Amino acid sequence: MAMGPQSAGGSDAQNIDAPQLRLFVMALFFIFGGITSLNDVIIPKLKELFTLNFTQAMLVQFCFFTAYLVIGLPGAALVKRIGYMRGAVAGLVTMMIGCLLFIPASQTATYGVFLLALFVLASGVVIVQVVSNPLISLLGKPKTAHSRLTFAQAFNSLGTTVFPYFGAILILGSLASMSADQLSGAELDAYRTAETQAIVNGYLGLAAALAVVAIVVWFFRNALKGESHEPSSLFGGFQLLSRPRFSYGAACIFLYVGAEVAIGSLIVNYLMQPHVLALPEVEAGKLIGLYWGGAMVGRFIGSAVLRVVSPGLVLAGVAAGAIALILVSISTTGAVSGYSLLAIGLMNSIMFPTIFSLACEKLGARAADGSGIINIAIFGGAVVPLITGVIADATGSLSMAFLLPALCYAIIAGFGIFARRPATD
Repeated sequence: MAMGPQSAGGSDAQNIDAPQLRLFVMALFFIFGGITSLNDVIIPKLKELFTLNFTQAMLVQFCFFTAYLVIGLPGAALVKRIGYMRGAVAGLVTMMIGCLLFIPASQTATYGVFLLALFVLASGVVIVQVVSNPLISLLGKPKTAHSRLTFAQAFNSLGTTVFPYFGAILILGSLASMSADQLSGAELDAYRTAETQAIVNGYLGLAAALAVVAIVVWFFRNALKGESHEPSSLFGGFQLLSRPRFSYGAACIFLYVGAEVAIGSLIVNYLMQPHVLALPEVEAGKLIGLYWGGAMVGRFIGSAVLRVVSPGLVLAGVAAGAIALILVSISTTGAVSGYSLLAIGLMNSIMFPTIFSLACEKLGARAADGSGIINIAIFGGAVVPLITGVIADATGSLSMAFLLPALCYAIIAGFGIFARRPATD
């Protein structure tokens, strides 16, 4: 997930080279977008290896997105203290440590250690996202923020499109002919250690790439001149919740991230069902890229549409489209059912940046605080998928479980109508 306030994130800096800045920010969006989407690939892998039900498997997303609740405000405070560029380095190093924790997770064949590694990895992602917000806002005029943020998120979507495809080949493609529920004791531990090695290899490669990026960013740690932030307490950002527009928008971020993650997390299992596409696990995993790729295409289109159409009305329209696609998917079978679910990615495309920028209008120097609160709202990616898993286990139906994301989109459509006019204060 990526984010960015409409106005400059509390910074007066204007002296950094624009092309250099764009390259740096787009790289950050690409990296943390791809890392987040890899959860959709490792969920079915860990579900099989540790014989989990849907609720237990969704703990992957719960632990990952809980980092937004725990680290959101401290991350904003850290960035305000050490600056954007050094904050980016801190976030990248934390992400690298999280990747390296997959080594002991595999060696001990313990699900809980995998969850810890994901939490640490996500903590770094949170810090990097706090940095990305104000940097994006410095790239142009506030009045084109909706379009600019949507365009930037297309690079986030490029990561979410590319990573799952190759992740499915590397991680899901390694599943052995036997399954964990056929083994016990030492044999089961050995099987889990061997099969999770594919996950370790993937995240070790990411750790190496993150190390390179962190070193490059460190050389530019003094590139941003004139940076300033409004001083506030750690919990000062909560005062912003007294603004109806901001509080409603923060709630919609919670629901949007939750709905998007819940659907993405269950795509593989949904497409494998006999009445949908009846695909093998690795082939279903490759199709995750279509879900996230739709968001990428939609963001390029949306960056143009949002220049001429009210962002609030566009938001309401795509939320209604997402509801329609869910209803089509759960009421049909075969290709129509499968591909209508994947097409929801296209509807998701402009939601995050549009909700964020609508909610954060007129925050000015409080934008960094607003970014911290929005990071907490991303905790929806932990809560909504977990409840979706509970519904799937209780009803025995993934179709019924998808009604929860549909409800989330309905509330988001209401926010689009509510915020269709510019903020007045």
